[in-house]
Amino acid sequence: MEWSEIFHDITERHDFKAMHDFLEKEYTTQVVYPDKENIYQAFDLTPFENIKVVILGQDPYHGPNQAHGLAFSVQPNAKFPPSLRNMYQELEDDIGCHRTSPHLQDWAREGVLLLNTVLTVRQGEAHSHKDIGWETFTDEIIKAVSEYRKDVVFILWGKPAQQKIKLIDTSKHHIIKSPHPSPLSAYRGFFGSKPYSRANEFLESKGKTPIQWCESGES
Repeated sequence: MEWSEIFHDITERHDFKAMHDFLEKEYTTQVVYPDKENIYQAFDLTPFENIKVVILGQDPYHGPNQAHGLAFSVQPNAKFPPSLRNMYQELEDDIGCHRTSPHLQDWAREGVLLLNTVLTVRQGEAHSHKDIGWETFTDEIIKAVSEYRKDVVFILWGKPAQQKIKLIDTSKHHIIKSPHPSPLSAYRGFFGSKPYSRANEFLESKGKTPIQWCESGES
């Protein structure tokens, strides 16, 4: 199974013309993130057959030089967003990694699908592309991963992500839940939740190679 087959199946069953027309107008008349060519970067970097972990975000960062199509990740020279900084603090506490780049392409290539539930946003306006159709598309993506893959770890931070559990067959996949790494909620249980080591423990228990969460050169 490949993404092209899944995309084809989804577009056969759902009409995204209104969303497509809306986005054409938005990209022509507004500043929209990420750049058009990066909207589907999560799928480009993580082939369907390589998925080991899914981390769900909401919509892309809405500031300049940030979003590039991977949930929680920003472009190499961007300032660290607070949620990502907290993710890295937990990573260091959990398995001793000290990451310096805010860019998560290496995770994507390791098999971590960094999926936002909405894939575009207008500059400076969080949730501005909510309910235009992306949620239908990404719900179908989650269902396809659940149906066609086995022993995937779904890391669900915060209530919006955890509402997607109903799309996942929990008898064949592993769910890790905690509060969101946002500064508003990280101290309510995100810190100390050890999602990275727990994900790897599950993968290893199923005979899979664990994720290399550290930057190249770190253990």
